[in-house]
Order: sequence, then C-alpha cells, then structure tokens
Amino acid sequence: MLNTLRTLPASSDFADRSAEPQSACASPDDLSRNIFGLLGIPVDALHFPSLLRSMALATNVGSPFLISTPNVNFLVKSQINDSFRESILLSDLCLADGMPLIWIAKLLRIPIHERVAGSDLFGRLKSANASGRRLRVFLLGGAEGLAAAVGARLNAERGGLECVGVLNPGFGTIEEMSSSKIIDEINASDADLIAVFFGAEKAQGWLLHNHWRLRAPVRAQFGATINFEAGTVRRAPPMLRSTGFEWLWRIKEEPYLWRRYWSDGKALLAMLVTCVLPLMLSERRTRNLNRLSIARCEDHGSVTLTLSGAAVATHVDGAIEQLRDALDSGKRLIVDVSNTQYIDARFFGLFLMVRKQLASRGQRLLFTGASAGLRRIFRLNRFEFLLSQEV
Repeated sequence: MLNTLRTLPASSDFADRSAEPQSACASPDDLSRNIFGLLGIPVDALHFPSLLRSMALATNVGSPFLISTPNVNFLVKSQINDSFRESILLSDLCLADGMPLIWIAKLLRIPIHERVAGSDLFGRLKSANASGRRLRVFLLGGAEGLAAAVGARLNAERGGLECVGVLNPGFGTIEEMSSSKIIDEINASDADLIAVFFGAEKAQGWLLHNHWRLRAPVRAQFGATINFEAGTVRRAPPMLRSTGFEWLWRIKEEPYLWRRYWSDGKALLAMLVTCVLPLMLSERRTRNLNRLSIARCEDHGSVTLTLSGAAVATHVDGAIEQLRDALDSGKRLIVDVSNTQYIDARFFGLFLMVRKQLASRGQRLLFTGASAGLRRIFRLNRFEFLLSQEV
C-alpha cells in the first residue's frame, strides 16, 4: 500500500489564468479544461478566439467533439431530465449561451464573463476569412426549405462556411431520425461540422445517440439560428442581447415562446432564492480557507484521494496533477471528502471532468465521507447527483 500527502500552495495568479483555458480544449484530457460547475451543469470559461482554435484543432484531429450551448432553458431542463443533463456533462465544450448564466456566475464569483451564443458562433464562422480551406458544414433540421436556403446563401457568399449538405428529417423520434439512411447521407457529405437545428432536448439526445456513428468531428445544436440566418425571424438588436433582454424580443417575434420563458423564468427565480443566495453567503464565510492537502492511498483495486481543507480554485492545479495520476492508474477512483471544509465551482467542474473520463471507460467517480454540511454544498450547487455513487 502506498501513502502520500501533499499540501497544495495557494496560487496567486489564478485570476489571470481563469480568463483563458489552459489548453485548446480539444485534448482528450478534459482535466485541462478551465471549467466550472454552475448549478448542476459544466460551463467552460473561454473567449471566442480560444473557442475557434478548439474547433480548428478538433477538425484537424478528426475525433468526435461535441459542443453544448447551455442557456436558462438548458439549465432548467437539466434539473428534471437526467438524460439531457448527461448530454451536457459528456460534451467537450459547454458555452455560456445566455446572459442570466453570466449574471449568476458574477454573483457566485465564477470567472465566466463572456456570453458565447450559438447564433454568434455561427455568424463568426460564416464571416471568417475564407483565404484558407472553408469549414464544411452540414445543416440538419429547421422548417422545410430553410436549411436549403441558408446553405445556398453560404455557398454564394463564399465566407468561412461551405454548405456540403442539408436535411430535414421531419418530426419523428430520435430513433426514427437516426436511421442508417440519414446517418449515411450526413457522413457521405464529408462535413467538418454538423449544425443541428432541433429543439434543445431532441438535438442533444440525437447528438448523444449518434455520437460514434457520425464522422464529422465537430457537432453542435444551434437552435433558432437557422431562422435568424434565413430571415424568417429577426434577431434582437445587439443592445438587447448584451443586456440580457433578448427574450423580450423573441416573444415579440414569436409570441408562442412566452410560455417557455414564463416557465423558465419561474424556475430560475426559485434557483436564485434557494441556491444562489445561500451559496453567496456560504462563499463569504469560506474566503479565509486557504489550505488543501491531498493524501493518496492505493491498493490493488482502487486509489483513494483524501481531500483535507478547502477544495477551492487556488488549489486546482495540484489537484489536477493528483487526479490525473489516479486516472492513469486505471483503478477505481474514490474521493474521500470527510475532512473537506468546502468545495467551490472550479472543483465541481474538475470533478465533472474526472467523472467524464471515468465514464468513457465504464467506471464511476465515487465519493465517501460527505458530512451534512458538505452535502448541503453539493445540494446548493445542484450536484447532489454526484453523491449518488457514494462508497
């Protein structure tokens, strides 16, 4: 049996590093992502340039690279739909597509400052300099005829996107829209990017269901972007988008959306009262916690890491090193939190990435020793599902 103990020093330059990811994010090692746990879902802290670099790298590598675009609707649905939440947790990048997420991050002192909307991403890709090879895109979904019209416009403009295929699979089930004929048609296009224009739950479910059948490396759900690009729905002016009131414009343009926004708004208000405000108070009480030690205990079948102290962002680099070593052992991984005083959003993001790595090889992340106080922190952050696999 091997035992080691390491005390992690505080890192004085975390605030500088948090502005950009530590890598291009297309690496198979998800622990390198600068990612935070925000009310039950992961959100990457990155800017548009690093996002575009990640997509370029993923295209060159050619391995599946799923981008999710969480907004308030994603956040609300993830609380009640485990499969939908899992599709976000297993994504390779999660973009903050919604100003309310930015506001919540600010309240919780999480360094996610820039909204990276799917519609803005599509626009950036479309307007990119086409001096090199254009990104080949397959447009999937949208109302009848919209994808074809947008694809023709993309090819006529000769910007950064080249449309190599369009398909409207109708309104069937995920299984019906995943027939061999549909998948073969998409794969035959030799696309770099699959842009899906279904509703959030169906799009995420479809992408996860077909993850290993699709050949295009980059995949993402772009929602209403197809309507904006086709001109059937006008997008809100930049001022409304930047101030977080785009939803008012959307209701004006598409009145039927008021029910969704009303429902999501009530759920968001409940989370603000029951989760965000208590977390703000808890975070203030723990600002002086500045030490974390990690002890490692290993036997023939498992590695146990015992976290003693505050599992907060200033200690994340050392924890990544320890967790990466534990993952490399290939053994069952147990995190003992019996001596852990607090866990912040950065560490929850790290635990989600460890969980993702383990899930890719059929293993689970196991916790043990959570006190009543720490269970409350898990619950307020909406990560109580991580404790469902306690030892």
